Amino acid sequence: MNSVHFSYKADIFQGRTAPEEGSIVGYAAIINSFELEVPIPTVISLISSKNRKYITAGWNVLTPKHAPEDTLYKHLIFALKYEGVNLLFFKKLFLKLPAKVVYELLQIEPTGNYTRKLWFLYEWLLQKELQIPNANIKIKYISLLDEKLQYAIAGESSPRHRIINNLPGNRGFCPLIFKTKKLENYCGTYHSAKKTEFLKNLHADVLKRASAFLLLKDSKASFSIEGENPGNNRAMRWGKAIGQAGSKPLTKEELLRLQQIVIENSRFTKMGFREEGGFVGEHDRQTGEPIPEHISAKPEDVIPLTDSLLTTTEKLENSEFNPVLAAAIVAFGFVFIHPFEDGNGRIHRYLIHHILAKMKFAQQGVIFPVSSAILNNIQDYREVLEAYSHPLLDFIEWKQTENNNVKVLNETADYYRYFDATKQAEFLYDCVQETIAVIIPNEVSYLLKYDEMKRYLDDNFEMPDNMVATLVRFLEQNGATFSNRAKKKEFKELNEKKQLAIEKKYNEIFLK
Repeated sequence: MNSVHFSYKADIFQGRTAPEEGSIVGYAAIINSFELEVPIPTVISLISSKNRKYITAGWNVLTPKHAPEDTLYKHLIFALKYEGVNLLFFKKLFLKLPAKVVYELLQIEPTGNYTRKLWFLYEWLLQKELQIPNANIKIKYISLLDEKLQYAIAGESSPRHRIINNLPGNRGFCPLIFKTKKLENYCGTYHSAKKTEFLKNLHADVLKRASAFLLLKDSKASFSIEGENPGNNRAMRWGKAIGQAGSKPLTKEELLRLQQIVIENSRFTKMGFREEGGFVGEHDRQTGEPIPEHISAKPEDVIPLTDSLLTTTEKLENSEFNPVLAAAIVAFGFVFIHPFEDGNGRIHRYLIHHILAKMKFAQQGVIFPVSSAILNNIQDYREVLEAYSHPLLDFIEWKQTENNNVKVLNETADYYRYFDATKQAEFLYDCVQETIAVIIPNEVSYLLKYDEMKRYLDDNFEMPDNMVATLVRFLEQNGATFSNRAKKKEFKELNEKKQLAIEKKYNEIFLK
């Protein structure tokens, strides 16, 4: 191990151009040296040759005084100190290193803070106890995750290692989220949507009607994301399920119930948890060969991964963890596992509703139409899904099956257990911000304007409700004027003077 070199000088590293001359260190250097089957971290550490320190897109540039000695131990310490905990990296590394080598590493600074983190991670991830006595009870406890770098929960003590395990998950499912300026700003501003000013003075009836519209809007948006255009009955049925989000515990049985609601016609879909491989992508037009954009978890891993995801969900729901970050971990984790043959996307977005409702992010009775915001930002949504899926394609071995599906040949469960959910969390918070600042206020504003228009029509024309709805819809669709057809057919009872007066009033209320 002493003969292995880790620091790596290159202008281009793993397809990324370095911002300046320097040496790659930390996780990226070790992954490169050991050829670990792990995606390179989103942010790579670079020791500057010019004695500079700054952060730029995808790079953390540090000065020569930050450079670790070129040994595995020192690079690991550097990584934990400056790059946080990468569970997938450690699982793959520990599986590659003989236990004897790990033991020797832990003897270099046996009571050191970072050594004890390495020790805990080895035993926690591999469920193997090394021949090392328990840490001295006089040693001060330290947190596994550095909360300046990553989001954590309160945690549980491990007396053996004198470590507080503050991971926001369990051994079977524990994505992590790094603290970024964007997320810190969002968490400070939108830790809860309950205090939203525009909702405070609204009449309960207006709020109830707005929620009903938003429910249907969100349901339709969720289908549209999947390229479907459901009828109102189907959209309303799924909307009703969304409206109940957070009211029931999340279990495998509940997930199966949701799939039954989502899939209207199961004639061509095998319902329940997948028993075959799965992928998202296309088929070659001539050969039918799969062209995957995303490869789902192996069928034998689906139930264990789902069980662990549900356990993590319960853990997060009962913690002080930020609700939006919790929703990102659970919902994106679910869609990456892809436990069903069909319905995964809509249930994935349902899980966002579930977590936000369960953790009381939104005001009771207010539906959070996050699917509408996702639909408005569909390209960003696709990119954030691909940010997880595409790097993993290099590490998943698969073959084509007789029915042009994929059969995964290697062990892949850890890729779905331990991933960096930072980009997904940032995207979800973008959608939450748009929902709070734009989508809900616009819907409430529309209803208030509609009510004002309705009062005008009631007072001046004694117009029935169904005709008011038809009239407003016609004016919306025809640029705030009556079409020739509407003048001569639906509203022929109104003379030209009255029609002009209505058009003028519509403009005053809705457009000015």
